Amino acid sequence: MLEKSFVPADHENALYDAWEKSGAFRAHPDRPGEPFSIMFPPPNVTGTLHLGHSLNFVLQDMLIRWKRQEGFNVLWQPGTDHAGIATQMVVERALDKEGTSRTALGREGFLERVWDWKQEYGGTIVQQLRKLGASADWERERFTMDEGLSRAVRKVFVTLYKEGLIYRDRRLVNWDPKFRSAISDLEVENHETKGSMWYIRYPLEDGRTITVATTRPETMLGDVAVAVHPEDERYADMIGKTVILPLTGRRIPVVADLYSDPEKGTGAVKITPAHDFNDFEVGKRHDLPALTVLDETACLWIEEIRPELQDIDGLASVAFVETLNGLSREEGRKQVVAELERLEWLEKIEPHKLQVPHAERGGAIVEPRLTLQWYCDAKTLSGPAVEAVESGKIAFEPRQWENTFHAWMRDIQPWCISRQLWWGHRIPAWYGTDGKVYVAENEQEAQAQAGEGVKLSQDEDVLDTWFSSALWPFTTLGWPDKTEELARYYPTSVLVTGFDIIFFWVARMMMMGLHFMDDVPFRTVLIHGLVRDEKGQKMSKSKGNGLDPLDLVAEFGADATRLAICAGTGPGRDIKLGRKRVEEHRAFITKLWNAARFLEMNGATPTEGFDPASVKSALGRWILTEANDAVAEAGRALSAYRFDEYANCCYRFVWSRFCDWFVEFSKPVFAAENAETIELRAVSAHVLGLILRLMQPVIPFVTATLWKELGYAGAFEDSRWPEPMQVDQADAARSELDWVIRLISDVRTVRSEMNIPPSQKAPLLLRDATAENLGRAHTWAEAIGRMARVSEVGVVGEDAPRNAAQIVLDEATVFIPLEGLIDLDAERARLAKETTRIEGEILKVTRKLDNVDFIARAKPEVVEENRDRLTSFQSDLARLKAALGRLA
Repeated sequence: MLEKSFVPADHENALYDAWEKSGAFRAHPDRPGEPFSIMFPPPNVTGTLHLGHSLNFVLQDMLIRWKRQEGFNVLWQPGTDHAGIATQMVVERALDKEGTSRTALGREGFLERVWDWKQEYGGTIVQQLRKLGASADWERERFTMDEGLSRAVRKVFVTLYKEGLIYRDRRLVNWDPKFRSAISDLEVENHETKGSMWYIRYPLEDGRTITVATTRPETMLGDVAVAVHPEDERYADMIGKTVILPLTGRRIPVVADLYSDPEKGTGAVKITPAHDFNDFEVGKRHDLPALTVLDETACLWIEEIRPELQDIDGLASVAFVETLNGLSREEGRKQVVAELERLEWLEKIEPHKLQVPHAERGGAIVEPRLTLQWYCDAKTLSGPAVEAVESGKIAFEPRQWENTFHAWMRDIQPWCISRQLWWGHRIPAWYGTDGKVYVAENEQEAQAQAGEGVKLSQDEDVLDTWFSSALWPFTTLGWPDKTEELARYYPTSVLVTGFDIIFFWVARMMMMGLHFMDDVPFRTVLIHGLVRDEKGQKMSKSKGNGLDPLDLVAEFGADATRLAICAGTGPGRDIKLGRKRVEEHRAFITKLWNAARFLEMNGATPTEGFDPASVKSALGRWILTEANDAVAEAGRALSAYRFDEYANCCYRFVWSRFCDWFVEFSKPVFAAENAETIELRAVSAHVLGLILRLMQPVIPFVTATLWKELGYAGAFEDSRWPEPMQVDQADAARSELDWVIRLISDVRTVRSEMNIPPSQKAPLLLRDATAENLGRAHTWAEAIGRMARVSEVGVVGEDAPRNAAQIVLDEATVFIPLEGLIDLDAERARLAKETTRIEGEILKVTRKLDNVDFIARAKPEVVEENRDRLTSFQSDLARLKAALGRLA
């Protein structure tokens, strides 16, 4: 006997353990079935589950479970990413609390500590994903630094180096001065900051001055030119002239370049190639030197400019510049500005808002820094990836993300793949004492290249985390070995990911997969949005609106959490999620459980050999037909990655059709004991089993529990996706039951609008109804009376009863006499008053939405909320006017 209610905590852990032990999630390359595979977007080994992960992995798990049901040979490949800088930061913080440091331990000692940390804490998110019900093949779990993947990374590096696609170059990178390492664009966050714009006069040799505007006065020490727009008449005769750089006395040219915008600042721009990405490009175009004036810790460093320093009265001082050496950039800025002001070269200072780049990890202000790094020729590798998308070999869902992909790929830059960290894949390059480089998969091969007796030292840097994760779709399957997994599951079927890493990860997997496997890494890229709170605001700690998915699972269960995510996930759009939404979807779980319990109590148990085609009752044939429609609609929705439509389809069928109508219609049949009762029990159990299979992808725990407790045959995890059933006279059954449902629904609506007390039954009078519909009304009189609070169903002629509400139902007019049930005058007055109130609310909201200023200034979620209110008010007004019309 089913328990009174479903308590998720009593079932989830035991069910999941049983699934895992039984091998239900295991992939078998040697088994038949069309392959279907998904790769984990590997979460950071430092990570803990957040709602973004929950969204991503619930969608993957739904697809995986559905394809298993459809008989595909399924692999869901799990794994985690070593997350170079994030992991190193976590371990360094732990060392700091112990009073020691990375440098004190040395490289080998530090790496031992990281591996120890990974062993103890690195599996947290993997265990949390189990709580969510993720049915991955955990026995195949990989780590981006396990031995197999490390071997593959070295082979890829060496191969690309030999092909000329990996090389060393001196270029600008995003530099984290705290970690003293290059970082990727994705690890940089721009924060709007209140700053200043300094206007500095630079003297020309001919006695005139040119004023530049800058937000970084301290970097002027490394200026190598002043750029103006070639068509800016103000500076036309200065182009080609020489400027004397204040403080340093160095002579620099005025150059013409389109980068200078006459509308911004003064139209004249200081060019510091070693400390600004745009300036670096200007420097390349004009063959200018790049002088570094900030060291790896972002302190002022004058070694490169010292040879050209000179004293010029009132303009430059070697002694002053020497005092700047070693100062932080912030203190150096103060000193530079003060000296410029003292020498009267500072024209003015204006407040200025600017975007300041910060390191995502650690929060340090990021500096553009000119360093010697390893690069990958992404431009060459990107060609086949672009062609794969253009030809349809890879499809983005929704399709508009292809535009984003192409926009990024058109402007692709060399990929900096080296990082100045200790944790990561160490670059397989060795240097001789003469600086010559030897790239090889191991030291023995490098030594063989260099020759005996040549002393070698390995490159200290490690590879960008994205380098190894770019190889994820094929290295996790055993490449470079020719494994049966690689042959069976590559290319993978679907990649589920967020839009923010289309370039950094998705595009790079395409490049590497096509280059090394000669095929795309996946067929479809499914892009999902962000998880926001119920008001549509981005979740953040500062707002206090964040939600821990594990708290939701603990309070409402994994199924309710998954269903809320699924129901809110439309194509590419952000999902609004809060406790209330999850609670609402727990109510659905409860509704399903209660319906199953009711059927069990009434003897509706699985019947072996049940044949839907043999069902005789209209009610049985109707619910089987509705089930057929739901299965078809759900399959179409999942095939199109419309998770919201899948959830809504299941919701409508289970709640509105099965529970609210079928179960209610069945009650008097179950109360009897005849052939129809026996048939309806079999139908009920069959359709409930179909529902459990239909919803297994999204609510696996409650469906599995019901399957087992109610005695359905076979292991639930092996059950198949429902198939269409043969139903005799389906259209006739649908027509009959739909008519009864519409009649009951319309009567309920009128009773609600008229404020008729539930205790008061009213007669129902039909005029002009066909014989068929009169027969339906007679056949279903008990259900109509019980469910619509109707005392009797009768027929009326041309003379309509006075003071009756009217309903038009197909060819018939239905009357509900109201005399004696309600105070008609009072009801008219109430409806009129409420109509006036709603019209006032509509006017207020409409004025607000018609206000251009409000639309421009209000937050998008506030505007959307007002639009939703207007729609709701308009619906209420239509309902009220209909009710008044019935009383006219």
